Amino acid sequence: MDYKELRIIFMGTPDFAVASLEKLYKAGCNIVAVVTAPDKPAGRGMNLQETAVKKFAVENGLKILQPDKLKNPSFMEELKSLQADLQVVVAFRMLPEIVWNMPPMGTLNLHGSLLPQYRGAAPINWAIINGEKITGVTTFKLKHEIDTGDILLNQKINIEENDTAGTLHDKMKEIGASLLLQTIQQINTNEIEEVSQEKFIDIESNLKHAPKIFTETCKIDWNKSVTEVNNLIRGLSPYPAAFTELNGKKLKIFSAKVEIAKTTTIPVSYETDHKNYLRFACNDGFLYVTELQLEGKKRMSIKDFLSGYRFDK
Repeated sequence: MDYKELRIIFMGTPDFAVASLEKLYKAGCNIVAVVTAPDKPAGRGMNLQETAVKKFAVENGLKILQPDKLKNPSFMEELKSLQADLQVVVAFRMLPEIVWNMPPMGTLNLHGSLLPQYRGAAPINWAIINGEKITGVTTFKLKHEIDTGDILLNQKINIEENDTAGTLHDKMKEIGASLLLQTIQQINTNEIEEVSQEKFIDIESNLKHAPKIFTETCKIDWNKSVTEVNNLIRGLSPYPAAFTELNGKKLKIFSAKVEIAKTTTIPVSYETDHKNYLRFACNDGFLYVTELQLEGKKRMSIKDFLSGYRFDK
């Protein structure tokens, strides 16, 4: 049977998942339904907003399911009635076993790391925060424990010096989409050997994890090295953004330049010439802010910020 004849249910929500859905759709895959999150109120008017995946599905006439609960009996019956051969999950919520175990060919997941490293909700962010030079994407079969299923295919991606979570996300979604299509094609022809993640784990303590990002994760600790602080900024840019305080107000920092220095003592932890630079002292150098957003203001370049901001000192 040609891979285009496989009955596929696609599950995903954000923009990251759209690249994969679009890749499969344009390759002629038989997408019998798209499962995504319900519309939610957002913005100043609190108008109902569709997910990025739903918007693509609507534009291309695909069947859409938006269950509030994945164990809802009516949703389960509809899934069964679609008689899918395979389910594909990209950036979606955790599935109950009754859902992921339903299709005869199982359920595939695309994850933004080289599993088993960086299992969890925020693999792109944590790879950069931890200063990794290489990451990747992995396709694997879903099982009980999150991100632990047997590996199908993976592909490495270099993390460049100036990459942020945003730029790496954009590269990864395209590379991941191609890998996902390749996985489906090779599964269909039995060319893939499923490999247990345990074969890649020497010592459990060597695993690096990618937990959800919380507010406390984003607060900058200026006692750390300038490289560590810069990695935090890159790993959280553009969202949710690393932050500090400037004269009692929250200051988000989206990008910066690093300067290593032996002596870093400056008054009130920061220093500025009021025209071209604002720098903060770390334990081994200075971090020069290049793009920022002060609480209550819009995001802007450092020069635009300094031209209109009045410091307390």
